[in-house]
Amino acid sequence: MEAETLDLPELARYLNRDVRDLEKLASKGQLPGRRVGGRWTVRRAEVHNWLERGVPDLDERQLVEMESALSPSANEDLVVAPLLSLDRISIELNGRTAPGVLRDLVDLANADWQVYDPDAVYAAVREREMSATTAMAGGIAVPHPKRRMQEALADSLIAFGRAPGGIPFGDPRGELTDLFFLVLAKDDVIHLRVLARLARLFLREGFLEQLRLAQSPNDVLDAVVEAERGVA
Repeated sequence: MEAETLDLPELARYLNRDVRDLEKLASKGQLPGRRVGGRWTVRRAEVHNWLERGVPDLDERQLVEMESALSPSANEDLVVAPLLSLDRISIELNGRTAPGVLRDLVDLANADWQVYDPDAVYAAVREREMSATTAMAGGIAVPHPKRRMQEALADSLIAFGRAPGGIPFGDPRGELTDLFFLVLAKDDVIHLRVLARLARLFLREGFLEQLRLAQSPNDVLDAVVEAERGVA
């Protein structure tokens, strides 16, 4: 069983970071740590939340380092595509409001009966969006529950939906959001790996345009596979 609390050297090894950089972040209050007995310690769950919040602001190099730290022994070129089936892709969501789109996405996620408690998942995802939107520049959003919901899922999965024309989804710049990746992971490592990989795909030239021009779920899945192989 993984330790719930890490000291900074342990955290540095876990994240593949220089311990001195983490000490600086902790001393500036930019790392969710606390001093116990003269040394910094952090709770693993708080680290995962800290990493999640920072993903949209990372550049390509930092995202690659994050992926490597989370799966140092993995040699997979596909992270997102295996969790995204054709049944869980829609190029024309019905919802025209944030709650309506979230309900559509949860229904998509449950297209192959992998979500044991759709109502609980919907409530958790909506609560997360109400506390802090996942909408980002470029008309994209990555809804997900604040905490992992192992008992509600048969396995980790992703659903993709496109809302033609876009809808208001809480983007602080006032932009409409039309591309949605619902991420439902059973553990924090998978969750963070998916977020990091998606962020890399969003940075890839032409990827978002491919999603917007896709004429079928097959086109969407092909675009994801092609993009992932291009960044792996």
